Amino acid sequence: MSDKRKKALVIAIDGPSGVGKTTVSRRVAKALGYSYVDTGAMYRSLAVAADAAGVDIESDTALRDYCARVNITYDAVGNMLIDGVDYSGSIRTEEAGALASVTSAKTPVRDFLVACQRRLGEAGSVVMEGRDIGTVVFPDADVKIFLDASHEVRAARRHKELAERGGAVASDVSKKIEERDKRDTQRKNSPLVAAKDAVVIDTGSLDINGVAARILEIVKERTGL
Repeated sequence: MSDKRKKALVIAIDGPSGVGKTTVSRRVAKALGYSYVDTGAMYRSLAVAADAAGVDIESDTALRDYCARVNITYDAVGNMLIDGVDYSGSIRTEEAGALASVTSAKTPVRDFLVACQRRLGEAGSVVMEGRDIGTVVFPDADVKIFLDASHEVRAARRHKELAERGGAVASDVSKKIEERDKRDTQRKNSPLVAAKDAVVIDTGSLDINGVAARILEIVKERTGL
């Protein structure tokens, strides 16, 4: 067995909302027998928890103090627990997304969660998805993927996702995606951008199986795994 095959790899999958990162990353991790880390869920969980605790999420000082005092652990399936509470069941709403879009732009929150993410991935054998994995969290990741799609495709997917969950679907899904893109790409700390050595995949013309298969091909080409 080659050294490359023995190596516990870090696979970074980045991209904006609506490109299929979560589903694809789960499939790739399962195919490789790797652990899977959804960093977006971490940002959403912390935002919901901070808001529930009455923290002023617009204040860097308040968020820094909050991050310094919370206890972070993980359950058997990898969900992040904040002071023992699992928020994963309440983070896929538009409200949770709005809270996370505020806190994720704050330096204290990003510094805190990036440190958590590095600890989770330092042993390798992990597929980690987010918006800055290949550029900030693991700039030396073995494989870097950046998923993208047109604005129209992403808006349609987001609308369908919300409808299938049975929740209220905002009439301005497209506008919200535009606003989120602007915040993500223009923030000073960890802006959303494809790493220079990332493989960019347009998911607009591929289904989930096709995207996952392409990523596995890239992993094999680059690492022999």
